[in-house]
Amino acid sequence: MQEGTIMALHIARVKGTPSHPVQEATAISARGLEGDRSCVVGNARQVLVMDQETLAELGLKPGQIKENITTTGLDLSQTQEGQVFFIGDSVTMEIVGPCTPCGKMDAIRPGLQKILKGRRGMLAMVISGGPIKVGDAIRVEP
Repeated sequence: MQEGTIMALHIARVKGTPSHPVQEATAISARGLEGDRSCVVGNARQVLVMDQETLAELGLKPGQIKENITTTGLDLSQTQEGQVFFIGDSVTMEIVGPCTPCGKMDAIRPGLQKILKGRRGMLAMVISGGPIKVGDAIRVEP
């Protein structure tokens, strides 16, 4: 089992605009994070989880690559499709796979799309919703 902490939360309300940092959010079962543009039933790209360690290594700030949940202490490279994130007391999310970096990453920094290949975090769908907040524990079990 791996354990970490949520160090930042971001909601992207409108496509093509910067994500907004929030201290807490509500995960909605089978939809995503309330208020986020990806909060849609059936969307496999409901929540993007990224680790602070990779962001820091690449000189990026939390939320800059449009992740919703930024963790610390959790090695996302060791996670895989089908595993479940447990957040706080009630929220669970299933990993649906790695996030493939798109061309929009090069708008942040030329060449970033290529650098992020295999390192842009994991996409997840909300299984059990509830409140999440900065500082909550997040864990992944095999």
